[in-house]
Amino acid sequence: MNITPMFKQYQAIKERYPDCLLFFRLGDFYELFFEDAKIAAKEMEITLTAREGGRGVKVPMCGVPFHAADHYLTKLVARGYKVAICEQMQEASASKGLVQREVVRVVTPGTMLSGPMENMNRNSYLMAVLACHSGWSVAAADISTGDFLMAEFTGPASQTHLAAEIARLQPKEYLLAPEATPAEVDWLKQNCGGVVTRWKPPEGVSAAVAVLQRQFGEDFSSGPGGAILAAAMVLSYMESTQKTFLAHLHPPRLSRLQNYMVLDAATQRNLEIVQSLKDYKVEGSLLGVLDRTVSAMGARTLRQWVQQPLQTISEINRRLDAVGDLTDNLVARSSLQQLLNKTYDVERLLARITFNQATARDLLAIARTLSVVPRIKALIGELNAPLLVELGSSMHNMEDLCLTIEKGINPDPPAGVREGGIIKDGFDVEVDRLRQIQQLGREWIAELETKERETTGIKSLKIGYNRVFGYYFEITRANLGMVPAHFNRKQTLSNCERFTTPELQELEEKILTAAERLSALEYEIFCQIRNQVAAQVQAIQITARAMATLDALCSLAEVAGEKGYTRPLITDTAVIQIREGRHPVVEEFLRGAAFVPNDTALGNGKPHMMIITGPNMAGKSTYMRQVALITLMAHIGSFVPAREATIGLVDRIFTRIGASDYLAGGHSTFMVEMVETAAILHQATKRSLVLMDEVGRGTGTFDGLSIARAVVEYMTTHIGCHTLFSTHYHEMTDMADEIQGIQNMVALVKEDIDGVTFLHKVVPGRSNRSYGINVARLSGLPAPVLQRATAVMAELAAGNAEVAATSQMVNSTDQMTAKKENFRWPEIMAELREINILETTPIEALRLLDRWQKMVSDVREGEPG
Repeated sequence: MNITPMFKQYQAIKERYPDCLLFFRLGDFYELFFEDAKIAAKEMEITLTAREGGRGVKVPMCGVPFHAADHYLTKLVARGYKVAICEQMQEASASKGLVQREVVRVVTPGTMLSGPMENMNRNSYLMAVLACHSGWSVAAADISTGDFLMAEFTGPASQTHLAAEIARLQPKEYLLAPEATPAEVDWLKQNCGGVVTRWKPPEGVSAAVAVLQRQFGEDFSSGPGGAILAAAMVLSYMESTQKTFLAHLHPPRLSRLQNYMVLDAATQRNLEIVQSLKDYKVEGSLLGVLDRTVSAMGARTLRQWVQQPLQTISEINRRLDAVGDLTDNLVARSSLQQLLNKTYDVERLLARITFNQATARDLLAIARTLSVVPRIKALIGELNAPLLVELGSSMHNMEDLCLTIEKGINPDPPAGVREGGIIKDGFDVEVDRLRQIQQLGREWIAELETKERETTGIKSLKIGYNRVFGYYFEITRANLGMVPAHFNRKQTLSNCERFTTPELQELEEKILTAAERLSALEYEIFCQIRNQVAAQVQAIQITARAMATLDALCSLAEVAGEKGYTRPLITDTAVIQIREGRHPVVEEFLRGAAFVPNDTALGNGKPHMMIITGPNMAGKSTYMRQVALITLMAHIGSFVPAREATIGLVDRIFTRIGASDYLAGGHSTFMVEMVETAAILHQATKRSLVLMDEVGRGTGTFDGLSIARAVVEYMTTHIGCHTLFSTHYHEMTDMADEIQGIQNMVALVKEDIDGVTFLHKVVPGRSNRSYGINVARLSGLPAPVLQRATAVMAELAAGNAEVAATSQMVNSTDQMTAKKENFRWPEIMAELREINILETTPIEALRLLDRWQKMVSDVREGEPG
């Protein structure tokens, strides 16, 4: 194809980035051509046009303004595309031929510096996943904040731990080695979402250590080899796509399972820890209740705490001390929150500094954030909690840097950095001189215009300017006869002509030279100030993290004070004792109605398993979840919704609540239930908390009851963990009489002539009947359906009574007595079938029961009747 040199340049660059859409800089626009244009126009919802490509060739084209590129990049990346950003490496005016262009970075879902506003309160991770003979190695980094972590998961539960980590971090992009199997790729795509990219890890652990050491200047040779490989894989991919040194990236920290409570994907989902089951929003989740943060940095920190509860009593108590101190000191806390509310997302601004993308507005945001540090430190000085004192002392006072930014940068700068108007008057002598020339230039032009009008006598003469022709005298055709000889024709238009003179040319050169020099000098000074900020990245990051932590602690304290939460006692004994506990999320949505609190006593001389019975809607599920959430909150370092709470360290919380029918994967609801139950039985320890709801209900009655009973026996005798087991199998309540460590609990119901009232109170005891039809009535089922259901239930109950009586007859040694006891049953059952329960009055029902009781009594007394 015979195409222009510019398109040849485009195609040569595109060949090096075949898997990317190419944003090709042309002046003030990023243009896309050929197939890229067709794809991008559709995805970005912009017009597809065409451009002359040479010898009549029309090339498909679309484009976006460079200053609005982030908006369109976000759209494309959200749809899984990668975008190569190709910039002009020289000014068009300085180039004699084709402008030199190079790809300066590649934007992928896992390397996006900015994103939608709704994602500002959460991290955006790129994760490398490597399979090994004993499990999985992972590393994840958020390029927008510099957060970097790595971990290894080994043993039979390694894939479960991997799934839990993925559910917690929710990466936007995964890196897999080229040799990763199709099954591994499919598992990630089906279970985790996100874009999968093939990327080659370093050749061996020693090479990986060298990659990390070059970046961080630390020796990583003592770390776990698989995690080191994964971390180096992430780093090399980031270096390849960003094409610069990642100065803001933190050294990868090793995440160990024993340091945090493990929350698998099912538990995070079922307990609605960070998003609700209803609409997947933060509102309606535990995080939604606890998050009163006033900064994006604080919100991300609190989310991390909620998803990674601590396992060290001393660390938990440090947070609790800080929350207690802030709760008690309302004035100090309020003042701290007001100051933190003035801060910007410095962690993400520092990433823009590193990539030379920061604007003058970004520098001002950093300065305004750092300017509140002295006042924050002073307020913390009034508090006593050790963690708060440490946070205050770790913050860096950077008055000199703030002063430089505030003195140097215009308080209302333009969005761009090369157009001038960035540097304040009085900051630089040469800037002030050039700016004065610009101002005087306007006066000089006005004076020259006035002088030439008077000299030539042309009243309509005026001086104009455009970027192509510069300054010119514009004279209408009617006055062309009055043009002096020293006027040189510059341009002819339909109704006028434009001229220049040596004097105007001299002024033009002086003014334009000053303007160009001023823009260049302002950009140069701006870069110097930006570099001063870049040199302080680590100190600013430490300060930003302290602010984020303080914001998260203030949030927990505000919620605790407002809702009357109390400090839990954390112990290393196997105990969960809660007095008047409440569900934090349900309580939030009652909107003024009183929540019915409940007690819990597990371990420490009390049974460690509760079998909970009672009707649906009576509060069993809420009770179970509130115990789990209170336990989790205590491990976060939060006060809890209870009058008192003593919580022993829990290593994991498991939930077997509900099920999704994964038909597409070939798994029924019952299969999912059994798989999740099996995982709990294999992985739970004595220090675990397990919630099981209706295990066995997905199959036949006898199968389900048998499985449920066996599970309870195994968990009680083999594992011994804290367990809340909700069931409608009333037969299971007998286990409390047979096995030590089991306690029966019942959700109370008030029953009267008008129906049932659910009291939402869970107390010791057992239920011997269900209230399914009552619940169905409350839900609005039609009356005929309820009537028929009642009749069928009576038939089934009678059938069970007959079976029981027959069994008793067979096993009795007195056959004659058994025959007598069975003598009147057919008569009783016939009457029972004919009764219309819904039309029978209470008095009539009592009379029937009285007559039937006499019939049975007569038989037992030996009277055939």
